[in-house]
Amino acid sequence: MRFITAHADRKSVDGLRWGVEPICCVLTEHGTPIAPSTYYDQVKRSPSKRALRDAELAVEIARVHRENYGVYGARKVWLALNRGGIAVARCTVERLMHQLGLEGARRGKVRRTTVADPTVSRPADLVQRDFTRSRPDACWVADFTYVATWSGTVYVAFVVDVHSRRILGWRAATSMRTELVLDALEMAIWARGRQGVTDLSGLVHHTDAGSHGGFNWSSQHG
Repeated sequence: MRFITAHADRKSVDGLRWGVEPICCVLTEHGTPIAPSTYYDQVKRSPSKRALRDAELAVEIARVHRENYGVYGARKVWLALNRGGIAVARCTVERLMHQLGLEGARRGKVRRTTVADPTVSRPADLVQRDFTRSRPDACWVADFTYVATWSGTVYVAFVVDVHSRRILGWRAATSMRTELVLDALEMAIWARGRQGVTDLSGLVHHTDAGSHGGFNWSSQHG
């Protein structure tokens, strides 16, 4: 029915309107028999109760999905609707969300960037969870994380000065490499050198104690 409605008013290459009857004849010849009277009866028929109900629910489903920043899947939308006094089956919500092209946020693969290595000796903890300093270049904190993008996962290493909370060095790459972390540290040293700081004696460089994919990070460097 939708196909006939969508194409009945179109014109052929010679400028003639296709019309309902010719389309029905072609469909019948190709194994899908349908009479023009059947089409007209269906068009004149009032929408069913289910169709009307689906139309109402579709509006509410889209609203709940939109108000929750597009992260709700069918289950959470279903629970939210029922909490709001709109009784509906979960399978109905799933069906209508599929028709509307709506889906919830999907949890991606969990990636671990730092895994403790019990076989590696760790230097003493010189920071003791005290991330406050009265002067710059007394303590740098480094970390390594990842960011999910449309093009894939990007790994990021950065070095922060505890006193100023300034990011002194950073590097990004599409894979976890030892050079990624070292480049971030070298960038921090280079950045301070451009500002005239050449003596970094007494600086504590604090990182997570762990290893992963070829990494072997010491927890402290003085």
